[in-house]
Amino acid sequence: MARDEAVIGCIGELLLGTRGTAGPGEVLVRVRGGTETFLAWSDTPLERGSRVLVVDSRGSRQVDVIEWADPFDAPSG
Repeated sequence: MARDEAVIGCIGELLLGTRGTAGPGEVLVRVRGGTETFLAWSDTPLERGSRVLVVDSRGSRQVDVIEWADPFDAPSG
């Protein structure tokens, strides 16, 4: 299946934590005016509930993610 370019750059929330290279988790992503779930792969384990950024698509509803902290959520000062 072809890569899903629309999902790259989207923010999501992990429904199931990732296990790093040992296995994927599951991410809920806001894309195309709705929400969709994908298998989520990461280099390091990430906990369920983590906010993530989709950095690549593997096709077949699988994506690569990294942990994401929105810079606009940072405390001012």
